[in-house]
Amino acid sequence: MASALTWFFWLLSENPQVTTIIREEINKNLPRTGYDQENLDKLVYLHATLYETMRLYPPAPFQRKTSIKPDMLPSGHKVDANSTVIFFLYAMGRMRAIWGGRRMGVYSETGELRHEPSYKFFSFNAGPRTCLGKHTAMIHLMIIVVEILQNYDIEVVKGHKIEPLPGFILHMKHGLKVTFKKR
Repeated sequence: MASALTWFFWLLSENPQVTTIIREEINKNLPRTGYDQENLDKLVYLHATLYETMRLYPPAPFQRKTSIKPDMLPSGHKVDANSTVIFFLYAMGRMRAIWGGRRMGVYSETGELRHEPSYKFFSFNAGPRTCLGKHTAMIHLMIIVVEILQNYDIEVVKGHKIEPLPGFILHMKHGLKVTFKKR
């Protein structure tokens, strides 16, 4: 969660028009206090923006799988039994062969979430290994973002260097230094 939120708020700082759209969506669809799942479901653009953040900056930037028996990847590559396949989600999130030229890969032109197969949007794993907490994680992420954006303006400290620190979790090498201003 911390990784996803760090990258999310940095991306918002780089795209203030997105912050405006999300705030408008929040103001239109949520009461100031006491919102519920039904209201959160109306925050489609926020949901898509969180997914987009995790597509570009996946909290787990790579994954490893080991085959039990011979198999064939969707690309047509053969995998022998007991082979280990490592794939780099950070790179996959940027590949035109997977996402085309779409800027918001999971947001449709009609203003809805575009369904993407879990094997394409892999931030929560896929198939029988899909994260059981995916729905809960998204609710928590959305609530945190709503509470922060309703109450604060966030500004990244000028000159703060942003770069990924690859590892098991994709953190920012120097953290994210920001100032909060009460709205």
